[in-house]
Amino acid sequence: MAGRRRWSTEEILDAAAELLRTDDADAFSVRKLAAVLGTDSSSLYRHFRSKTELLRAVADRTLLTAMEGYRPEGGWRDRLTTLALCIREAFARQPQLAAVWGRYASSGAGSRLIMEEVLQALRAAGLPDEEVPAHYHRLAVLLVALISSDAGIGTVTPEEREQGLELFRVAVLGADPGRFPALAHFAREVHPLSADRRSAFEDILAAHLDHIEAAAARG
Repeated sequence: MAGRRRWSTEEILDAAAELLRTDDADAFSVRKLAAVLGTDSSSLYRHFRSKTELLRAVADRTLLTAMEGYRPEGGWRDRLTTLALCIREAFARQPQLAAVWGRYASSGAGSRLIMEEVLQALRAAGLPDEEVPAHYHRLAVLLVALISSDAGIGTVTPEEREQGLELFRVAVLGADPGRFPALAHFAREVHPLSADRRSAFEDILAAHLDHIEAAAARG
C-alpha cells in the first residue's frame, strides 16, 4: 500500500493560510490542518514544533507579500507611510492572519525585512541612534494595533455590519441629552468605527510621524 504523500513546508503553509480564511487562531488546530491535508499531525510537527510556530510562519508570509509590493522611494516619512499601507493591504486580503500577527508576532524573513526598513527610515529621520529602538517599538505597536483592528472589521459579515450600524444609530441618535449632553450635541457628526478607516489610519500614522519628526529636531 502506497504511503501518504509528504507535504512540503510551503504546501503546509498554503493550506494553513487557506484554512485561516475561515477559522480564527483559536479555532485553528494542527489536527484540523492535518485532516485537510489527509495526513496526521505528527507529519506536520516534523516541519513546525508547535501550533504557535506554524501560525507565526503563516503570518510572516503575509509580511513577505507586503514587502514584495513595497518600493523604498522618497523621504523617510514617505517610506514609512508606504510600508505601513503595504502591510495593511496585505492583511486586508486575509484579515484572520492580522489577529495571528498581533497575538504571536513573527520572527521570520518578512519580519526582519520590515524591521530593517523601519530602522533605516528612523535613522534617516535624523533620530540619534540611542533613540531609534524606542521609536521603532512605539511605531510597531501602533501599526499592529491599527492593522489588527482594521482586519477585524474586515471579517464582519454584511448582515453583522448592518446590525451594528443600526445599534450605533439607536445608541447615538437616541442618546438622552440630560445624561449624555456631549454625545447628543455631536450625534449627527460622530461616525462608527467602521467608517472611513483608511483616512483614519493615515491621519493617526501621520500624527505619530509628526511626533518622530519633532523628536528628531530636538535631537
